[in-house]
Amino acid sequence: MGSSWFGHSVLLLLIVGCGARPFYPLPSKLVDGDRLPIQTSRPYNVAHRGSNGELPEETAAAYMRAIKEGADFIETDILASKDGVLICFHDVTLDDTTDIAEHKEFADRKTTYEVQGTNTTGWFPVDFTLEELKTLRVRQRYKFRDQQYNGKFKIITFEEFISIALDAPRVVGIYPEIKYPVFINQRVKWSDGKRFEDQFVATLKKYGYGGSYLSEDWMKQPVFIQSFAPTSLIYISNLTDSPKIFLIDDVTVPTQDTNQSYWEITSDSYLSFIKQYVVGIGPWKDTIVPVVNGYLQTPTDLVAKAHAHDLQVHPYTYRNENQFLHFNFHQDPYAEYNYWINKIGVDGLFTDFTGSLHDFQEWTSPLSHNDDKDNATKLLHKIATLVSPYRKG
Repeated sequence: MGSSWFGHSVLLLLIVGCGARPFYPLPSKLVDGDRLPIQTSRPYNVAHRGSNGELPEETAAAYMRAIKEGADFIETDILASKDGVLICFHDVTLDDTTDIAEHKEFADRKTTYEVQGTNTTGWFPVDFTLEELKTLRVRQRYKFRDQQYNGKFKIITFEEFISIALDAPRVVGIYPEIKYPVFINQRVKWSDGKRFEDQFVATLKKYGYGGSYLSEDWMKQPVFIQSFAPTSLIYISNLTDSPKIFLIDDVTVPTQDTNQSYWEITSDSYLSFIKQYVVGIGPWKDTIVPVVNGYLQTPTDLVAKAHAHDLQVHPYTYRNENQFLHFNFHQDPYAEYNYWINKIGVDGLFTDFTGSLHDFQEWTSPLSHNDDKDNATKLLHKIATLVSPYRKG
């Protein structure tokens, strides 16, 4: 019975040791209480609005899920309320992802503003105080995604978002976007005369964010500041040395503040200029590799040009559903990740499905394989130690 028990124990040890490799050590097991640092050896896993493929976007639950699933950075969009509080919300109106239409007390707040040259009608966050916004509940954007969490979560503030990252059991970066800065600066006024960008940076500094890319301070609290507005990025460069990413829209969409074309802002001369203020670009992925009738075409030279200017490339947005996967990938999101990481050579990926990107990188990263080999070697050594007393002399 004893030898049978031992045999089963060794088998159990093998199964547990090989099949249950934890993604991260428990906080209590970290040396001197330090949190596991952010990885910098492979492309960054950027949780686009949190794990919003599973939970309503920009909510505390979506961000906590993304951290649990292995995100390197949690990404958010920053707007401002009527009373000047910075909030996490993507759209310029509340219509598509909240229950605002069900709040009859706010019916008269529906209005029309000009946003980036287009008349837009709806309920705008800039017309509501934070207290009023907190009465709303967030909904899943896409009807084909899980609807069971609709109405369960509130809009969160920028400070609440930061707290989620700082409270994580390992170092998790933040990736906030200065959203619609021209519109926000027109509609929201702060008592001290400061701009939206000033409030944004002041919040980051309040919580200790600062330092150039890969500096000691940055590694402790990693952050990328992103914007589609080059003037905002240039302005912020005078306020903080935190790394910045210049977002690039579709080829048909000019910059929201300077009205420059896609072709101008992706030229060598412009990349040479903007690299004085940013460490990378964040293009829509279909501008890097054009798509016709659902099929990928010949890649452009945008990634090569950016890398030649020592700029990182963090494209958006990677989604698992067939509606978003191009036919070349045969309904396989892992094939898409493999293409962009190993063929196109990007430096980070904005994804709605943090867990799938994390799993792909864990399975394919050379460092992960080395870790597995080390663990296997240690396991065999333990087994040999256990078995040796039973060997016959």
